[in-house]
Amino acid sequence: MNVSAKMRKPLRVRDYIPKGNGKERLGMILMPLLITLVISALLWYMILPPVNLQSPLFWIMMILMIILYILIKGLYGAIKKEQVVIHRAFIVLVCVLAFFVVSAGYSAKLFHAKRYSQILKVDEGSVDLIPSAEGSSSIALMDTSSAEMLGDRRIGSLSQVVSQFNISGYTQINYQDAPFKVAALSYDGFFKWNANKANGIPGYVIVDPVDMSADYVALKEGMKYVPSAWFSQNLQRRLRFQYPTLMFSNLHFEIDEEGNPYYVASVYEHKIGLFGGTNVIGALITDPVTGETTYYQAGSVPQWADVVYDGDLICEQYNNYAQLQHGFFNSIFSQTDCRQITTLENEDEDLYNDYGYIAKDGDIWIYTGVTSVNGDSSNIGFVLANERTSETRYISCSGADEFSAMKSAEGEVQEKRYQASFPSLINIEGSPAYIMVLKDANGLVKMYAIVNVEQYNIVATASTQADVIEKYRHLIHGETYEPEPEKDYSSYQAKTITVSRMETLVQNGDTYLYIVDENNQIYHAKYADVLGMLLVDEGDTVTILTDGAEFILAE
Repeated sequence: MNVSAKMRKPLRVRDYIPKGNGKERLGMILMPLLITLVISALLWYMILPPVNLQSPLFWIMMILMIILYILIKGLYGAIKKEQVVIHRAFIVLVCVLAFFVVSAGYSAKLFHAKRYSQILKVDEGSVDLIPSAEGSSSIALMDTSSAEMLGDRRIGSLSQVVSQFNISGYTQINYQDAPFKVAALSYDGFFKWNANKANGIPGYVIVDPVDMSADYVALKEGMKYVPSAWFSQNLQRRLRFQYPTLMFSNLHFEIDEEGNPYYVASVYEHKIGLFGGTNVIGALITDPVTGETTYYQAGSVPQWADVVYDGDLICEQYNNYAQLQHGFFNSIFSQTDCRQITTLENEDEDLYNDYGYIAKDGDIWIYTGVTSVNGDSSNIGFVLANERTSETRYISCSGADEFSAMKSAEGEVQEKRYQASFPSLINIEGSPAYIMVLKDANGLVKMYAIVNVEQYNIVATASTQADVIEKYRHLIHGETYEPEPEKDYSSYQAKTITVSRMETLVQNGDTYLYIVDENNQIYHAKYADVLGMLLVDEGDTVTILTDGAEFILAE
């Protein structure tokens, strides 16, 4: 009886405290906790999770801290040859893990399909929203890879820049009512940052996707707080220290209407449960020269900040809107009234969204087609979405999808083996058409193409944007288009020059390239006729054919 009674003796708090004197017992509790906190602080400094219950990264960090505490306490007890009690930490770990898993499951589309479908508001639109042929200069046809090539060539001639810096990712913006791509320079590793951190990043690259030119803009003061910097100058770390509870993403480079540099980050929250229904609620805008940051709510973001709602997020939200209105199981089985953004398959056979850009009303709008969920090669409409405000319009119009149009354009000049860029939309005489560029194996733009949306066998190609639009107009009316006769260059003389300066100038809708040789002689040509000059930098020697004023490149 005494043994049974002793076994039934209730456990007391002191039974969980390690044996020994008070100092040893306290050390067995505090030392593992202190070591855990120090290591966790270092991990937080490197990983930078927000202190926010809606962040999965925060919960993962908490779980790692508990596991770390258990391991350190067990190891510390083994070193001290003391018995330690860690099962209470296991209980906490199991509870935290269970809460995390249950919260993630509760936030799923299975339980909140209707709410997911209502995050993005979509209004009906008309074909009139599509830019007309007269406003074709508002359409950014150049893809990012072509912009990267131009930017690399531009800074390649700046020896001090190219030896220390790389070009970071490009952002499509609306700058002074025209589409441009911009990219800041970035440090080429830790040692390059350490050597240049006092002065910062010296400038950025701006690319005009309409006339296909790139320029390097040197800043009066360098950008010290950038994503490629280290330690306290790292912009993401600086933002985390200033706003420890905010969840932000999509940190990218933009410029205002005066050309001043800024970094913009989208601030978001989850509207469904703890982890579901991502939606942007504002933006952090940082001056990278001074490090000053301002938080703007979504409705009060400055007009020049073009990308607040990332295009991929808008595509995801539209798919939820178009597929979950009649419930989760309908989106899986019967799929009544379900549609989706057109998708492209990459080399790894993964599907991803792609979209074009349109400069409209002072903002950048993304454009992409909408197709049925059965994966056919036709569109039932188009989506235009404002990346600053998330205003989204659906335009009902059936026809071929973008990728069918790209193949049709490539087939028109198949002997040249050109590759089509992702197209944009253009309104020609009240009818939507795809417009795109065709590039050679080196990524140089060689031609333009227009494909009719409803009848993608109607294709027009030409060497300039103006010519392809005019040729397409004649084509849809059943007329023969007679372009201007090719210029006779038989009287031009070959001449080898050293290019000391190059400038572009737009005249009557055409882009002209002006070059100056070592003797200050000026030559000019239509840019479309001398696209090979994209590979020429100031200071290079090149052979041209010229009459003393106009020129073309010698073969």
